[in-house]
Amino acid sequence: MLVIKIGGAADIDYSNLCNDIAQLAAQGQPIVLFHGGSDGANTLSEQLGHPPRFITSPSGHTSRQTDRRTLEIFMMATALLNRQFVERLRGLGVNALGLSGIDGGLLQGTRKTNVRAVENGRVRVIRDDWTGSIDQVNRGLLQTLLSAGYLPVIAPLAVSNAGEPLNIDGDRGAASVAAALEAETLLLLTNVSGLYRKFPDESSLIEHLPRTELAQATEKLAQGRMKKKLLGAQTALDGGVRRVIIGDGRSEQPVSAALAGNGTIIE
Repeated sequence: MLVIKIGGAADIDYSNLCNDIAQLAAQGQPIVLFHGGSDGANTLSEQLGHPPRFITSPSGHTSRQTDRRTLEIFMMATALLNRQFVERLRGLGVNALGLSGIDGGLLQGTRKTNVRAVENGRVRVIRDDWTGSIDQVNRGLLQTLLSAGYLPVIAPLAVSNAGEPLNIDGDRGAASVAAALEAETLLLLTNVSGLYRKFPDESSLIEHLPRTELAQATEKLAQGRMKKKLLGAQTALDGGVRRVIIGDGRSEQPVSAALAGNGTIIE
């Protein structure tokens, strides 16, 4: 089992990704595709007059400030991207099926009652927040789809026990899915070649990272969104996934290249 997470950055060619997935699927490789949607959400937010806002937690992690209107825009943007992935894959002969974590209670989570953010050197509490963390994956639903020959394409939303939609971190979402399915590999594709020892120097790419050094790398080496990817990697490994690869989603065959050893392998 291979779970692929593709980020939502603007400079990733989704056509190359879908072509690569189609070739692997034709060879019998079971795959689940989990996608982001940050760039599309940013663009749509600007178009609708509700510009995106980002906050930094006291621990240094950056995330989208998600009020109810932002959540609605995020749902629209990720739904469009989800349908575009399904369209591309089905056009290549892949029996893709699109859904979000809300559908069928695929990803069940807890809404954060408040979020702490650092602003101008001070910590403030944000209460109108619609983000959450994943508590449970509906493994049976995914297994049913996979057994029926579908390739699930998942948008990064979860549902609370109260039925509320939640914006979730895509890397951790994919990690939770990979752990629930007991996947051999979680592949996190992004717009860089992997984890760099000296960002953004590509020659400092770390090709292999022992799990024992993951926490230190998250604290000392990771910059920006890479921190979230390493946290996702930790979630996956803790859940029993054997290896996590952080690969370059911009390459011509991003999945095949990563599985061949290009990127940062954590195991």
